[in-house]
Amino acid sequence: MNDKYGCKSCEVGDNYGLLYLDECDNRVIGKEFNIKAYPQYQSVQPGMEYLMEPKPIFDNPNYKGSGKLKDKVAIITGGDSGIGRAVAVYFAKEGAKTIIVYYNEHTDAEYTKRYIDALGGECLLISGDLKNPEFSKMIVKNTVDNFGKVDILVNNAGVQFQQKRLEDISNEQFDYMMKTNIYSMFYLTKEVLKYMNNGSIINTTSITTFYGEPELIDYVTSKGAIVGFTRALATNLATKNIRVNAVAPGVFWTALQPSSWMPNKIPTLGSDSDMRRCADPYEIAAIYVYLASDDSSYTTGQVFHINGGQYKG
Repeated sequence: MNDKYGCKSCEVGDNYGLLYLDECDNRVIGKEFNIKAYPQYQSVQPGMEYLMEPKPIFDNPNYKGSGKLKDKVAIITGGDSGIGRAVAVYFAKEGAKTIIVYYNEHTDAEYTKRYIDALGGECLLISGDLKNPEFSKMIVKNTVDNFGKVDILVNNAGVQFQQKRLEDISNEQFDYMMKTNIYSMFYLTKEVLKYMNNGSIINTTSITTFYGEPELIDYVTSKGAIVGFTRALATNLATKNIRVNAVAPGVFWTALQPSSWMPNKIPTLGSDSDMRRCADPYEIAAIYVYLASDDSSYTTGQVFHINGGQYKG
């Protein structure tokens, strides 16, 4: 163990790029940090949660629902795992019927549905490609056919790819990024608005938009677009009693991490936050409940930062 420098889990000699020379020219770890996971990598996007070690914690058993979303119908993209799974579980605890939209992560999605079923909730799984505008039409049709309405939309699905330089980002990757992270949001929101009254739209952006992560240039661009989309749409829909807000997560332990970063980045995730650690998905789910419920009836056009103090906005 290397407790001398605050690295609670790493073996002696591991430094993961956080070394510096102190006043005596000794090589030491530059910051205290708590390692969430050791190097691991997945070759597919947006990643599979069931392959991760350790598994992300998506539910706090001490969180007790109080009916804040009773009889509400919520569509959650990327709801199979990570932040989306945590949101779906918390919504179910609050009485919402959940529609989990995902790409092809069937094992994760089916686990999430079984978990929600065990809570006594209602959950519908819909698999497909959000880059295709026709899929958004199908999502909304299935939702209305099954539940008769849409009260809440959580636009959460997304991908990211680590690239050292702008020149390393291919035109194909940039196009894929924009279509996955922002075009899909446009397509689905437009379809949902045909049926939404007095509802709430919650978009997941990212802390990277606000500090400019240098190795995620196209991702940051897409997430910045989400901030603009949120603010403009909030003003556009305010008189229709539809609230639009965004959540900007910091570093959370989700399948997006091992499927996008090089393995030696994994142990340092969250080390530059004030709390010196990576977060678990359950630690952000309650803000989505707030934004989906009547508790936020006078809140629109806002971006909520949940990041352990890494960025203060």
